[in-house]
Amino acid sequence: MFRLALWLGSVAFLFGQAPDNVLLVVNQASPVSLQIGDYYASKRHIPPTNVCRLNAKADEEISRDDFDKQIAAPIAAILRSRHWEDKILYIVTTSGVPLRIRGSGGPLAEAASVDSELTLLYSDIRSKPHGIPAGIPNPFFGKTSQAFRHPDFPIYLVTRLTGYDFADVKGIIDRALEARNRGKFVIDLKGSDKTPGNTWLREAARALPQDRVVLDESARVLSGEQDVIGYVSWGSNDPDRKQRHLGFKWLPGAIMTEYVSTNARTFTRPPETWNLGSWDHPSGFFFASPQTLTADYIHDGATGASGHVYEPFLAYCPRPNILLPAYYQGRNLAESYYLSIPALSWMNIVVGDPLCSLGKP
Repeated sequence: MFRLALWLGSVAFLFGQAPDNVLLVVNQASPVSLQIGDYYASKRHIPPTNVCRLNAKADEEISRDDFDKQIAAPIAAILRSRHWEDKILYIVTTSGVPLRIRGSGGPLAEAASVDSELTLLYSDIRSKPHGIPAGIPNPFFGKTSQAFRHPDFPIYLVTRLTGYDFADVKGIIDRALEARNRGKFVIDLKGSDKTPGNTWLREAARALPQDRVVLDESARVLSGEQDVIGYVSWGSNDPDRKQRHLGFKWLPGAIMTEYVSTNARTFTRPPETWNLGSWDHPSGFFFASPQTLTADYIHDGATGASGHVYEPFLAYCPRPNILLPAYYQGRNLAESYYLSIPALSWMNIVVGDPLCSLGKP
């Protein structure tokens, strides 16, 4: 009976992990968006009817009004007209679909990521549009024992296929299809930091098989690790982190997250000579920040990543103590990240194929 219960639980977690439950969003104003859409649809066998073709500005940052008219409204119209509100579980945006929504009356007043706003489209359609300013509790946060399905959880899980170029995104898609449950979870604390961030990192390490964990609590920054399937750290908020690239060998299916405010500020490739810097020296900023870039991890071989388009505050960063155990236990990429993200209509994005899974350990 116990084994049957475990089997039924695993079936529940796999509920909805099918191409038919994905709505793929491409921007016809962006050649790379169309290229990514074609490649992903062919590799994941996404039905042609599950592709939403927008005509939106291809800028990374747009206004709230443009988001509503050019992105949210067309997607909602497709879902309503086809009666797909419950069938679609995952929305996948692509490079060339705007990334972030500009705030008015200050950078955070109405600012959010496009993807985080789209998570609430389900409840917007079913009831009434959510309020602004941003920061709405995620109903799926921490629900690790429950399957993600509608109407139990009135949100969509939104991920993005993006990188510096098409080659980076092709790598995400190809590696997702090769993912297996092997390799090391690398967890790098920031010295003696006393904030909850280090506590969550330690809890993540305790929740995983000890023979698959590399945990460093010293001031040094881990680099050159081999066979990495998961990585969590403070990124450039660790004062000892001086280099953009860590020199890891990432396994197919590998994911990462870090406590960094602006790592998804852009997916424009920086000059090769650019490196991490200090807030005290604006001359060294790239896109108004000296901090690490989510796109670097994808470029270097990660399959999934999270980031923030504006300041998220530590409390709203993905919780590694939820993310890594969920992914290790066989949850797909989208579910693992959104289980760990406390708030929606906020600054977070998730990069990767939502259906990517390591499978059960």
